[in-house]
Amino acid sequence: MFGYRVPAPDEAMLISGGRRGLGGAPFRVVTGHGKFVLPVLRKVRFLTLSMCEAEVTETCVTRQGIALHVRAVIAFKVGNDHESIINAGQRFLSDQEQMSVLTGRIFAGHLRAIIGSMTVEEIVTERQKLAAEVLDTSKTEMAKIGLIVDSLQIQSIDDGDTGYIDAMSAPHKAAIQRQAQIAQAQATQASVEAEQVAARNQAEYARQTAIVKAEYSAEVDRAQAQAAQAGPLAQAHAQQEVLAAQTELALRQAKLRQQQLVAEVVRPAEAEAERVRILAAAEAQRMKIQAEAAASYDRVALDRMLIDQLPQIVKEAAGGLAGANVNVLNGADGLGEIAAGLVSQGLTILDSVRQNLGNQDSDGQRPAKSEGSGSAGSLLQLPSSKGKKSDDGPVDVD
Repeated sequence: MFGYRVPAPDEAMLISGGRRGLGGAPFRVVTGHGKFVLPVLRKVRFLTLSMCEAEVTETCVTRQGIALHVRAVIAFKVGNDHESIINAGQRFLSDQEQMSVLTGRIFAGHLRAIIGSMTVEEIVTERQKLAAEVLDTSKTEMAKIGLIVDSLQIQSIDDGDTGYIDAMSAPHKAAIQRQAQIAQAQATQASVEAEQVAARNQAEYARQTAIVKAEYSAEVDRAQAQAAQAGPLAQAHAQQEVLAAQTELALRQAKLRQQQLVAEVVRPAEAEAERVRILAAAEAQRMKIQAEAAASYDRVALDRMLIDQLPQIVKEAAGGLAGANVNVLNGADGLGEIAAGLVSQGLTILDSVRQNLGNQDSDGQRPAKSEGSGSAGSLLQLPSSKGKKSDDGPVDVD
């Protein structure tokens, strides 16, 4: 539409003529919307609000007297508030390129002042501190001309041919080189160890592969051998089973034959032997009974003979008293006692003879027969000594 003007998003529209602007400014400021401007009566100009850049390359002297070549870049723009736009418009509206030139000069002066109060070590190691101090000292001046600084970057610091920065960095370079060499050696060692481990792993894998192959080959060989031997083994097993059956049959036949032999030969022989043994035992028992009977008959005969000889023995003993000097103290009783003693002596002689004959029978000897009554009289011998009187006893015979 004719007479209606609209500023760009990064521009401020300055309308001069007519009413004055804010704070007595010679123009009104319009941003972000359009405005109807009367032609001929009003004049419209545009001030950029976009980002601008200023580069500073300055030789500065440090507190140590060492000259440094410093290169910095400043990013700035016109402030968004009306006061900043009015200040910038009054100063740069006719030549907006002067904003970069003036900003560079302002920052160059502050950069020289700040670097002059610092050492090379501080400048090199604390660039952010240097930029922050430059921004703080230049903020007031930049606000007066309607500009604000977004950032300040120190791009390079060079001491020329003095070599101070190189000398300062030499220990660090040596340490870095040493660390780099150590790291390189460690990397080489790690690489060698990795190669050795890889080689060992490959060798181990090859060994395991060979073992597995050998096991598979052995298993295949065993399977083939078993397959090849299956027929002969089956035939051998069959023959072995046949032999076992034949052996079992032979054992059963031998056992049956043994039982038959036992029934036919052994049992009759045992029965015959038992019969013979029983007959022999019976015959022996019969002979023993006959021998005992014969021995008993001999003893009875001997006893009878001894009994028959007993009177003769007593007679012989009594005859021995005929020439003896005998004193009888108690009359008829004393004579009775002498006779009883003679009979008792005869009986004792008879028992002794029987015992001797019994002992001879137990030794297997036959008793000898008595030859007559004369021998019996020799068993009793009475000495012909003189008898003495005694008041205590009936008879005393020497």
